[in-house]
Amino acid sequence: MASADRTQLDMLGQAGCSKIYREVAARSDRPQLHSLLKTLEPGDVVVVTRLDRLARSTIDLLTVIKAIADKGCLFTSLADQWCDTTTPAGRLMLTVLGGLAEFERELIKARTSEGRARAIRAGVRMGRKPKLSTHAAERLVVNQSDSWPVPTVLVQIQSPESDSSQVTSTAPNRASP
Repeated sequence: MASADRTQLDMLGQAGCSKIYREVAARSDRPQLHSLLKTLEPGDVVVVTRLDRLARSTIDLLTVIKAIADKGCLFTSLADQWCDTTTPAGRLMLTVLGGLAEFERELIKARTSEGRARAIRAGVRMGRKPKLSTHAAERLVVNQSDSWPVPTVLVQIQSPESDSSQVTSTAPNRASP
């Protein structure tokens, strides 16, 4: 075990933590965090050595702290004493931080929509590239008007044996056009 891990475990032990959840590697799914959130009971206090051990961003931190608070639990960080929901000052700081994060999200949303609108005006086509060529899509529309099942039409369009000027049906009980 690395000395940094040992120091963190010692700090948590000195803080009186009875159950310690520890992620083994930095991952996005965080199974130990999910396990912690599931087992919380009202009145529990979640303690971390440092905030970066709990969250990867401000928004992530606020989301996790809200999940903890929703369970009727409190939160404290040993190294970041301003982030402590067990005190009125800590709750005030988190409220201010939450307001700033919400403001930041709104700015990002506004900039994103402005950028999308500018791109659309410039003729940029949004979304993923079409799977069918324009010619194949036109043939699909014509064939759908003949009430052919769509999966049959798609198989016919993508088939290498299909002649580009004619599509034949493989649908049961259906004659070729």
